[in-house]
Amino acid sequence: MSVAKKDYKRITTKSLIEMKANGEKISMLTAYDYTMAKIVDTAGIDVILVGDSASNVMAGHETTLPITLDQMIYHASSVVRAVERALVVVDLPFGSYQSDPKEALRSSIRIMKESGGHAVKLEGGKEIKESIKKILNAGIPVMGHLGLTPQSIYKFGTYTVRAKEEEEAEKLIQDAKLLEKLGCFGLVLEKIPAHLATLVAQSISIPVIGIGAGGGVDGQVLVIHDMLGMNNEFSPRFLRRYMNLYEGMTTAISQYVDDVKSSDFPNASEQY
Repeated sequence: MSVAKKDYKRITTKSLIEMKANGEKISMLTAYDYTMAKIVDTAGIDVILVGDSASNVMAGHETTLPITLDQMIYHASSVVRAVERALVVVDLPFGSYQSDPKEALRSSIRIMKESGGHAVKLEGGKEIKESIKKILNAGIPVMGHLGLTPQSIYKFGTYTVRAKEEEEAEKLIQDAKLLEKLGCFGLVLEKIPAHLATLVAQSISIPVIGIGAGGGVDGQVLVIHDMLGMNNEFSPRFLRRYMNLYEGMTTAISQYVDDVKSSDFPNASEQY
């Protein structure tokens, strides 16, 4: 059943909580640069995630681990300059918050001050409780991230579905409730069984955004390069490609090369 949408001129953390309470699904996509963020924002997205996935899709790294805080601030700054409506959430990169709550606060303050982002996102539950408390106490909104946590990939050793076993599923539920209790405004659940994600979403009052977590959550997030088909090497079950830009762009660029080589471009009408 469709739900009437409230017309938000600017999305805030409060807006997202209202949307969950009203049964309106939340749309979220990544963006890493000004031009893409402008398009995504104009199209009506609710939340833009400046994800540490920039390490993969923008820089070509195998994992999210190499990206630095300075690089995240650069990407976030570019996105913020383009956005008029969406809430901009910025990932804290690996190594900037895990070991020391004071370092977590310093990293978060840098992101907020230097990029103009609206909130930060951290991976983990009970293990990073003190870091989350420190950031929240400074008045910085925090979004959690549970399930498959890519910054811990070498600990897990695989990108397969998480929390299929009862013990891990129970810990995830308890961590989600903890994040809500601490004061997080929302939570991303990545690559976990749909029934578990639905249970989590029903158990807490803050919005739960899924990626590979089924349709029973409060919203969805995808990496923009994946959903537009710019990346043709990544095909998980949860990904729906809305375009095939890889093929379209390759064809257009090949045509440009041919036109230059044949002196067809520029033609008479394209010259001064």
